[in-house]
This record gives sequence, structure tokens and C-alpha cells, in this order.
Amino acid sequence: MKEALRKQALATRALGGDAVSAVARLTEALRPFAGQVLSGYWPIRDELDPRSAMKAHDGPLCLPVVPGRAVPLIFRSWNGKADSLERGSFGTFHPAPHCPEIRPQVLIVPLAAFDRSGARLGYGGGYYDRTLALLRASGPVTAIGFAYAVQEMPDLPQEPTDQPLDLIVTDREIIRPEPPTI
Repeated sequence: MKEALRKQALATRALGGDAVSAVARLTEALRPFAGQVLSGYWPIRDELDPRSAMKAHDGPLCLPVVPGRAVPLIFRSWNGKADSLERGSFGTFHPAPHCPEIRPQVLIVPLAAFDRSGARLGYGGGYYDRTLALLRASGPVTAIGFAYAVQEMPDLPQEPTDQPLDLIVTDREIIRPEPPTI
């Protein structure tokens, strides 16, 4: 079921939206995290590009590195310059191995779809779910989904290993998911 939803979500994402408004909202959403280590991502395909908001962040930056299949991501310090990166898996770019590994406190997370509860549908590899679980086990971390509003879906299916988003920033609004009531 997730694979069919993913295919639909990626087709919808291709419709896009107002990238300038999305970046402005992301920059605003990051202000309370000044001084904290921020991880973003190097955009691939038609993902929203968070790099301008990352460069405006008042604090250290890092980018994720995929060290292998079915393992958590690692994060290396990034100076904000494209010429300091090397090509990685899945068409991404990341800092070279000589760049120090650092632990992000705030992560801008790419996604295929999201819902208002903070559920995220990724690309199916589980990298961010494994990574967020590991980071959250060792201390507080904030996961911010970054997407076009058209990527919203109602009630995404969730598994026990899926990690929720703490905030979702779109080209139309900043969404603060409410934890489910039991």
C-alpha cells in the first residue's frame, strides 16, 4: 500500500508549488533553533530546495551521508559551499570523509508525502526513520518535514518503526502536528 501511495505522492509533488514561499517559511521556522546544529539535504529530482534557508541559519550546518544499505545516516559538517561536496548514493551530494561527523539537533527532512498528524512517507529505504530513532534515543532532536502543500495526504499508514515529524513546513503554512490522543 505504501508503494502505491509513494508513486502517487511523487507524481503530485512534481506539480510543485511556490518554492519561494516555502523557503521563506522554512527560514522563519528555523529562527527559534539559532545556535543549534542543523542538518538539511542536497535536493534531488523535484524536491524542494532547503539550501537558502540552511545558509541563513545561525548555527553549524551538516549534511547526511548514506554509509550503507539499511543503516542510519551519519552527518558531516558542511561549510555551505557546493565545491566542498562529493557525489553520494541516490544522486545526492555530501561532505567529504575528512569533514568531521557531528550530531544534528534539528533536521530538515525530505519526503514524498505527509499528513497533519506528523506522519511522513519517505522513499522506502527507512534511512530517516532509523536515523531519527537513533538520535532521539540519545537526546532531543527536532524533525522538520519540508514539502509542497500538494504533498499532503490524509491519514498515511504508519508502522511501529516510523518516526513522526515535529513540524511540517510547506509553501502555504507551518504545521505543528498534534500528538495522537489515547
